[in-house]
Amino acid sequence: MQIKTVPISRGLDWITEGFGLFRLNPLIWIVMLIIFLAIVMLLALIPFIGAIATLLLQPVLIGGMLLGCRSLEQGQELRIDHLFVGFRQNTNALVMVGLISGAGYFLVGLVILLVVGGGLGLSALGGYNDLPALAMGGAMFAYIFSGLIGLALTIPIAMASWFAPALVVFDNMQAWDAMKTSFSACLSNMLPFLLYGIIALMLTVLAMIPFGLGLLVLGPVLIASVYTGYRDIF
Repeated sequence: MQIKTVPISRGLDWITEGFGLFRLNPLIWIVMLIIFLAIVMLLALIPFIGAIATLLLQPVLIGGMLLGCRSLEQGQELRIDHLFVGFRQNTNALVMVGLISGAGYFLVGLVILLVVGGGLGLSALGGYNDLPALAMGGAMFAYIFSGLIGLALTIPIAMASWFAPALVVFDNMQAWDAMKTSFSACLSNMLPFLLYGIIALMLTVLAMIPFGLGLLVLGPVLIASVYTGYRDIF
């Protein structure tokens, strides 16, 4: 599949075009987001299994919302049941996207635990327990270093996952191929994604100000921006 490298300004355009899709039917978008969040929160109440189910189901639900974006762009109606279309088509591949990304995040978590545990262990073996300042410094270094490692390892997983649901539902790709293609697309468009990330972070901060109510708008806009970015790059 051909991947286009787009100008840096497109990082902003993905968000503005996503807002354009949101404006076509804001009420349905907000209802879909509330249902999505309710499902995630209900699953979170189930120890361990709930976390796994959330990872597996998120690409399925997002894939359905992306199909809703295409319907809106084609002048068709956005429906609440678009959220669940992923359970009727490409379900296995979408679930596999969640499984692969979840396994990746799990391994990153293990690496972080090993780094933190190793740092604390070295502090203890070094006899720094009798020197609180040095022990605390060693612990802080371990936490900061593990955080940097975690960030460096999670970014590639996020890149591989970003367009994967779209590539599955629109191009019928299998999970692993979709994730490799998504990673390549993000890597080829690092500057637009850097601008996109900065703007999305700023908007998130603003959306949190009115009791977080702005997230009811920003959430659908960012989901729609995944579609506009996919359409732009692919």
